[in-house]
Amino acid sequence: MSLPVTAPESPDIALSLALPAALDGRAGTNRARGGHLQIAADSDVEAVRLWLAEYAGSPHTLRSYRREAVRLLLWATRALGKPLSSLTREDFLLYEQFLAAPTGDWADPTRPRRGGTRRLFDGPLSERSRHQALGIVSGLLSYLVSAGYLAGNPLALRRRTGAAARRTRRIERYLDHALWDHVLASVEQWPRITARDHQHYERSRWLIRLLYQTGLRVSEAANAKAADFYQRRGKWWLHVVGKGGAEGEVPVSVALMADLARYRVFHGLAPMPSGNETAAAVMSVAGDPCRHLTPAAVYLIVKEVFRRAADMLETGDVAGAETLRRASTHWLRHSAASHQADAGTDLRFIQKNMRHASIQTTGIYLHAEDDQRHTDTVREPEQN
Repeated sequence: MSLPVTAPESPDIALSLALPAALDGRAGTNRARGGHLQIAADSDVEAVRLWLAEYAGSPHTLRSYRREAVRLLLWATRALGKPLSSLTREDFLLYEQFLAAPTGDWADPTRPRRGGTRRLFDGPLSERSRHQALGIVSGLLSYLVSAGYLAGNPLALRRRTGAAARRTRRIERYLDHALWDHVLASVEQWPRITARDHQHYERSRWLIRLLYQTGLRVSEAANAKAADFYQRRGKWWLHVVGKGGAEGEVPVSVALMADLARYRVFHGLAPMPSGNETAAAVMSVAGDPCRHLTPAAVYLIVKEVFRRAADMLETGDVAGAETLRRASTHWLRHSAASHQADAGTDLRFIQKNMRHASIQTTGIYLHAEDDQRHTDTVREPEQN
């Protein structure tokens, strides 16, 4: 099987595929007929390219969505001999089975990771990864329906099972209060012998506090500017530009502003940011105030913080150490929401702080009621 895929030249191109003319989707059986087309697309590849262009401002999302689009387009045309715009609900049942067990050239380890003949899978996708992949594809199909390109979304019929049906379970990827306190304490034991050590310590110390106190996503923290911190009615707030360019405001404590002041003074800046300065909230590894950390650098720094904290727990708390080794940046966001809920913060306020579209999403961070139910149900014998 040949996989004629070339790397995109720029975000606005985003997708380059060579599909047979008979399978380009112009005559797809699920094409909308008679309506007003909202996009200038005649073929499936052109339609998908326009969908991807909506995410040109979010490189990480763009890469993930392009990968799923390429997989689906090639599978449909190569495995079924159908264009994307002819796929039915039954076809997607087969596709879900395929994602669980891609074979042959699809996952051939001898193929390169890049280029026109690259493999598209490293192996079977987990249940969670399959759910995510189909969610992305469903978003694509819904977009094409709204655009007047497709008549319907076959995945809209999909029954919620497995991971999707369990979405209301309490979130588990967070640090309890004791582990979080240990993380903070462990950073204070980092060496500060050289100037580079000291700079890395100050940056790491500030970054984990920023992520935890504000609940920012990785990309939001990487792109945050010092000028995004501002006062209103004597209280500090952080202006955040999140997913899809959605804007929000997050309350900021006096303690976090003190941490920001410490970080800025270390780099020779004024303690408090001004509204017109261009300095990054978290500066580049070299400490240049005009350059931001990349999202990848944010991720790696936080992973290092957790790894070092785990090393300090290895003998005394094996389970805690293992939790910290699994933890990543998003765990700090989960921890922020969970700890706010534990403190009795109104669920509506947590929803705004986390910028969740639905309060049902916020509800998965409520642990206190479960803790009380466990305490009242499991009566441990008193110790003599």
